[in-house]
Formats: sequence, C-alpha cells, structure tokens
Amino acid sequence: MFDNLSEKLDGIISKVKGYGTITEDNISEMVREVRLALLEADVNYKIVGEFVNKVKESVIGENVTKSLKPGEVFVSILRRELVELLGSDESPLIMNNDMTIVLMCGLQGSGKTTTTGKLGNLVRKKFNKKPMFIACDVYRPAAIEQLKTLGKSLNIEVYDEGKGNPEEISKRGIEYAKSKGYDYVLIDTAGRLQLDEVLMEELVNINNEVHANEILLVIDAMMGQDAINVITGFNEKLPLTGCILTKMDGDTKGGVALSLRHLTNIPIKYIGDSEKLDGLSEFVPSRIADRILGYGDILSIAEKASSVIDEEEARNAAKKMKKGNFDLEDFLSQLKQIKKLGPLENILKLLPGARKMGLNNISIDPKVMARIEAIILSMTPYERTHPEVLKASRKQRIAKGSATSVQEVNKLLTQFEEMKKMMKQLSNGNMKMPF
Repeated sequence: MFDNLSEKLDGIISKVKGYGTITEDNISEMVREVRLALLEADVNYKIVGEFVNKVKESVIGENVTKSLKPGEVFVSILRRELVELLGSDESPLIMNNDMTIVLMCGLQGSGKTTTTGKLGNLVRKKFNKKPMFIACDVYRPAAIEQLKTLGKSLNIEVYDEGKGNPEEISKRGIEYAKSKGYDYVLIDTAGRLQLDEVLMEELVNINNEVHANEILLVIDAMMGQDAINVITGFNEKLPLTGCILTKMDGDTKGGVALSLRHLTNIPIKYIGDSEKLDGLSEFVPSRIADRILGYGDILSIAEKASSVIDEEEARNAAKKMKKGNFDLEDFLSQLKQIKKLGPLENILKLLPGARKMGLNNISIDPKVMARIEAIILSMTPYERTHPEVLKASRKQRIAKGSATSVQEVNKLLTQFEEMKKMMKQLSNGNMKMPF
C-alpha cells in the first residue's frame, strides 16, 4: 500500500534536505515532482492540482526560522496537507446503546461478504458487542453459504431464509435479533457486477424496512478512480455513512484512498489489509500520512497486537526475558502469538524507516516459521525448558521428528541463545546502539 508513492516522496524529501535555503526555483521543482508522484499513484488530477498549489503556497508563506531546515518545513507542510486530504478527522463506527443496524453494500467481487465477517469479528473483540449476520443475497446461494461458513468459524449466528424477498428477510431478521438480545446486526446484501436500478431499488427498500444506523459501502481499492463513480452512484440513492476499502495489502497504487474523501465527502472508516478475519484496520488519516512519509505506524501495530495477544502471557514473558529465564517453551508460545498478527511482512512494513531498511519488500516464507515450530515441538517439555541438555543424540532425534536436519536444529539453538542475550541487555538498558 502506497509503496511507490512513498518511495517517490522519500526521494523528493531527501533532495529538499540538501537545499541550503528555499527559493522560488527549488519550490517549483519539488512541487512538480510531487505532482508527478501523485499522478503516478492514480490520485485524481483535479485533487493533485489543488494539493500541490496548497503545498507551494504554504512553503512560500512559511516563516522559516534558523532552527528549522528547509527539509523539516517541507515535510511538516506535506504531512499536514496529506492529513487534510485524507479526511483530517477520524470517522468511528456508529454505536447505539441498544441495537446498531448496519447495511453492507457493494459490487460483486469487492469482498463485501468477507468484510461483513471481519467487521462482526472486530466489533465483538474491540467493542464487546454481540453481533449477528443477516443473509440477504438471495440470488447467489454461494454468498449465503460463504456467510454461514464465516459465521461458523467466528461463532456468530447467521439469520438465513434461503430464497425469498430480501426486504422481508431483513425485517424478520431484525425482529429475530431483538428477541435473542443481539446488539449489532450486519445485513449482507446482494452485490452486482455493475450499478443498476434494480440493485439500488432493493437496497433502498431494505433500508426503508430496517432503518439502518450505518450504511457502509465496500470498495475494492484495485478499482482505482472508477471507485469514485461507484461511490457517487450508491450515495445518490442511499445516505452512505462510510466506506471500507478492501485489498489494500495488494498491488494497489492507493490513489483512491487519497481522492475519495475530497471528491465524495464520504469517510473511509476501515481498510482491509490482510485476508485473515482480523485483517481490518481503522482508517486514521494522520497514521496513513505517516505511513506514506515513511514514519511507520507503531500505534496500529500496538492495536493489532492488543487484539490478538494474551496480555498476561506477554507480561510473564517480558519478566522472564528481563531475568534471562526465557526458554524455548516461552519462545514457542510467542511464535504462536505472532502468527495471530497475520503475515509478518505486513507488520514489518509499519515500522518507522521500514523502506530504508528494505523491510517494505521483504517476503517471509511461512514455511520457515513452521519448521522452527516443528523443531521445538519435537523436543520434550524438559528439553524446551533446559536446552542445555541437548547433545548430539537428542538433536538427531529432534531433527528426525521434525523432518529437518541437525544443522537446522543447531542454527535455531544458536539464534535463540543470541536473541535471549539481546533481550536481557535491552531489558536492562545495557544495549549499545550502533549509532
């Protein structure tokens, strides 16, 4: 997400940092390069024009003090304008005290049904809600089955009548939800290959029946600027309260995220950033701007971690690390926790300076993690807590049991000991930094 744009802006910022002073000529040069970078990222051309003009005017009008360098001024203004372009304020989900009714809509292939599952999972974990799904895509049996499969894996009930009138199904579904004490109901509506009057009329009729508190449009970020026409088309018929952009972890230029709010005034509430059922992240403009400028997004990492990692277990592991008592049993537990965060490369990308360290394009083979796990699981509980007893015969047994080699077992043990030393030094504040 935004990788190409980030790389281009990083090059421009590096160039500006080399300027001794800001002049009319070098401002025009850097603004021209920013314009090209945004256009290549598929940002709407009208927005690009407005954006670079505001940046140029702000840089010219800025009273640069001796304590501020041209690069610092430029980055500060660029970040401020990016945040404003992305929407400035956060747009949280609507939450009622009694029942919240959410109408999920979108075109076929946008990831609407999967996003419905992700959102149900999120509100239960983050907001302690009791969600329920209503299956209203009566034209595609596969869509109903998909929602039921998601519901089963998440342990969230799905109200389903199979075929029938979507308006009536949604109405009866809400009545059922009330009778069962559900307080967050997501209605999965039918998608279409393109906008059409029949689709819109059905959505309007469903909304007239249920009076949704939240109407969310699920948009495939890979659509690019065509997404703006889709959003406009839906919003003309339905009072959209927000959008969810899917497939933001794919090969998307990200221009739609930078154009959407400004052109439609519809906020982006969440983005889909992995295929996992917890792969939904809040869209916070300031954090997205920091990602684009290469400052990372530590807060998003922390939020993602807090939602999947056992806090008590993490505290106990930290204590053991500090004392130097961290063993392979603890390491195995931490590996399992890390796996819950999703693909590790997606987490590494959010670290500050990830692009400069080459972490944005890193590819981590999940088989490596699986082999490490297999090696540790092939040890006895005593061996995991006392790795010093692992001599040649034991290592041969472990390698055979994990379908690996003795060399791989030795490598893991060596790396584990090095990691343990570093963790202890870091915890005690004795770690010497290489800069």
